[in-house]
Amino acid sequence: MSLIPLPQSLIPFLESYLPTQPKNNLPFVTLTFAQSLDSKISAKPGIQTKLSHIETKTMTHYLRSNHDSILIGIGTVISDDPKLNNRFNDKLIRPIIIDPFGKFNFKISQLYKIVIEKKGLAPFLIIDESTMYNNDEEDLINKFNGKVIKLPLLQNRNNNWNLILSELYKLGLNSIMIEGGATIINELLLQKDLINSLIITIAPIFLGVQGISISPDFQVELKDIKWWTGIQDSILCSRIK
Repeated sequence: MSLIPLPQSLIPFLESYLPTQPKNNLPFVTLTFAQSLDSKISAKPGIQTKLSHIETKTMTHYLRSNHDSILIGIGTVISDDPKLNNRFNDKLIRPIIIDPFGKFNFKISQLYKIVIEKKGLAPFLIIDESTMYNNDEEDLINKFNGKVIKLPLLQNRNNNWNLILSELYKLGLNSIMIEGGATIINELLLQKDLINSLIITIAPIFLGVQGISISPDFQVELKDIKWWTGIQDSILCSRIK
């Protein structure tokens, strides 16, 4: 799907939520996703569900163009096979995939096609240090200047995000746009010290009880709240209180 021009009113609306200079040896982190009115990001487990209007889809690529990288989990990769690139301008951004058990198959993914066409970068794949990843897949990722990063993910679950973000900062990524899936979003909503901006697209639809919910384990309050409404969707920009 082709992008449409970015609504000009979105530029000043988003400005104060875009990446700034990193602090504390951690990257600037934007947590962003699209959801229904009943806080669902997918109609059913493993089902790709398109929620964003083309107007807010353009906004997503504008946000990507302001970050060094995009991060998602392996569940989203398997269900959606996303391209994980930036189509707003010519900037190439680094895909990051959280994949503790090494399930990702680079060669058959859309991401591989994007890299071959020189429209995107090879991924940084984060796996658990005990995982034996496929040697051919790792060689292919390395060939295109990607990287397989081994971390003690399964031993240190309470501190995973500090560990992951610190390692990515050491690798030169100063800003990261985290897009899902639900497990990652729900975990990070509770990590107020790690999330610098929260940007949520809200689509005018209810997905129902079988949908995949955004609902963290504890209450989360927001601050610095701003709203924008377009042709179909509304955008909430905030920070975690």
